[in-house]
Amino acid sequence: MKHKHPLAYKLLAFTMSFTMAFALGGCAGMSTRDRNMITGAGVGAVAGSVLTGGSAVGTVGGAAVGGVIGNEIGRRK
Repeated sequence: MKHKHPLAYKLLAFTMSFTMAFALGGCAGMSTRDRNMITGAGVGAVAGSVLTGGSAVGTVGGAAVGGVIGNEIGRRK
């Protein structure tokens, strides 16, 4: 199968790679507790979205709960 817009796919791959590198570089100066909170929020957002069928309220609620759990885990270490 031949793609209709190979340049668009290359541009998308470059943009995603650049964005990921930039985002990961932003975590360099964070404390362990901050990283745990952000990781918990990300996992919670995905779980909330999956459990509610993609509902925005479920995603935001999951992110909030996950962030609190990650923060508590970071506090206890």
